[in-house]
Amino acid sequence: MRKTTKLVYMSLLVAQALVLHIFENMIPVPFVTPGAKLGLANLITVIALYTLDKKRDVFYIIILRLALATMFGGNLSSFMYSFSGALLSFLIMIIVKKIGTDKVSIIGVSCAGAVFHNVGQLLIASWIVKNIGVMLYLPVLSLVGILTGFFIGLTANYALKHMSKLPYFGKIS
Repeated sequence: MRKTTKLVYMSLLVAQALVLHIFENMIPVPFVTPGAKLGLANLITVIALYTLDKKRDVFYIIILRLALATMFGGNLSSFMYSFSGALLSFLIMIIVKKIGTDKVSIIGVSCAGAVFHNVGQLLIASWIVKNIGVMLYLPVLSLVGILTGFFIGLTANYALKHMSKLPYFGKIS
């Protein structure tokens, strides 16, 4: 991909992730666990992970999305929770994708990312309140993370199949 094309593509990914984030904030989520969300913006992270060559570029997309989402309606604590979850999720998705290249599908990578996103957020929450008891939410959040990760992975798989028909994305790994 040429530099300009790549920059435009990354900008579109950031914009799409931001729109999904804003849209998700408008959806009332009927979960019993506080803070549980669908993670729609993570769809763009998974797509970027499979379409961009450099992991650094995916990291830039995540950071820009988090910064813009914070500017459009967040605060410092929401940024801390989102950043910790997104960073841990990103690192785990890279590891699972690299180690399980032939064994783990995009759905598995997405599920692992969703579960560890919750782990990252709970670690920050337990650090902020100085109580490890917050981790009692982990089983419920893990189940929700697996379900939403499955949905996001399935959607990303569908999107990547159609993107592979485009000239720039003929060979999506």
